[in-house]
Formats: sequence, C-alpha cells, structure tokens
Amino acid sequence: METKISRLSATEKALEVIHTLEAQYGPLMFYQAGGCCEGTQPQCFEKGGFFPRMNDAMIGTINGYEFWIDRDLFEYWKYSHFTLDVTEGFGPGGFSLETPLGKTFKVHYKLFTPEEYENLEPVQRSE
Repeated sequence: METKISRLSATEKALEVIHTLEAQYGPLMFYQAGGCCEGTQPQCFEKGGFFPRMNDAMIGTINGYEFWIDRDLFEYWKYSHFTLDVTEGFGPGGFSLETPLGKTFKVHYKLFTPEEYENLEPVQRSE
C-alpha cells in the first residue's frame, strides 16, 4: 500500500512557537481564512476558540493540532502543499495567539505534481 502524501508541514521555527503557545494556552487549533481583516494569514487559537464554517476543510494536523482552511480558499489552494512558518512582526489581523510574542504565522505554498495530487491524504470537511 502506498503512503499518502501530506498536505501540511511546519518549519522548526513554527514548531518552537507552537510549543511556547501550547505551554501557555494548552491545546491549539489553526484556521486560515479567505480574507477580511485577517487577510489570508493562518490564525492560531485555543482549541475550540474558533468554529469552522460549514464545508471548511481540515487539511491535516501540526503537532496534533487541526489546521482548518476556509472552504473557498481551499478550492483555490487544494493543489498546493502548505508549510507553516513564522516571521518576526505583527500580521494584519492580530487575533492570533502568537501576536503578543511579536511573531506572525505565515504559509509557504508548493504546487503538487499531478502524481502527488492523485495520492494525497483526504481532507475532512466541517458539517
């Protein structure tokens, strides 16, 4: 049986920030919206601190924490691998838990090859 390809990964810098946040807040979750005041930057919340909309997509987990994407944004980016990273500075939204640390999560995208796309891990949809 062939191993399924993950849609999501994280850099070491992002994992360090996640460890800091989980020590302070406990279980976490991520949500990447499609616009509005937070732009399209990924947001980190305490688990249950944000409720995905109907048909939003959970593309995987980082350190065991769900990473959800707005349903419309997912349709646009479903052909891409997401790598969660972190940068110094404040993002446009400021609602994310890393903001008080003077950091902002961001995502790097890489298009899947046609072969990779045919062998991806399935997404979970919210109801």
